[in-house]
Amino acid sequence: MAAAANEIVLSKQDLREVTAFAAGCAEGVLDIFEADQPDDSRPRDAITAAWEFARGGERAKSLRDTAWAALAAAKGTNTAAAREAARAAMSAAGAAYLHPLAKATQVKHILGAGAHASRATELVAGDDRTVGAGSLEQAALRATPAVVDVLERFPAAPGGGGRVGELIRMLDTDLRRRPSTQPPGSAMSS
Repeated sequence: MAAAANEIVLSKQDLREVTAFAAGCAEGVLDIFEADQPDDSRPRDAITAAWEFARGGERAKSLRDTAWAALAAAKGTNTAAAREAARAAMSAAGAAYLHPLAKATQVKHILGAGAHASRATELVAGDDRTVGAGSLEQAALRATPAVVDVLERFPAAPGGGGRVGELIRMLDTDLRRRPSTQPPGSAMSS
């Protein structure tokens, strides 16, 4: 069955690849959240649920619930860096819900975890944007050719969104410029 002109064809494996990429990005900054809120497991639970889906689990209500819970956890943090780390976890679980709509806003589902994680790292470093850029480079290296293939089916990331939106656009541009012979990243290996 052919997709409508405004729809993108996405397989369950495509969603698993994107979710693995997002989970790997978010996992890298989980310690920032846990240093701020050591008794709150909601972001960790979201990342765990994302990995479970990425590794073959079902895309069930519990996955969506953990994403919402991680977002709620972000609101209870003491620092902006911890808030961004929790949002990275929310984005990881939410990546499984990438919609097959040919809209630029959907790029946030693919790259949001990497951008929030990068923002968390730069905030920890005193808002040092070079640290954020380095974190984005690590995210780009994590992206497998399958993730880039999914990204390229969508329009470029939209404007707006403050610093996180800027980081999404930077990562989007970087990944779209990579040659198709890019060696696989480590998204599914964590």
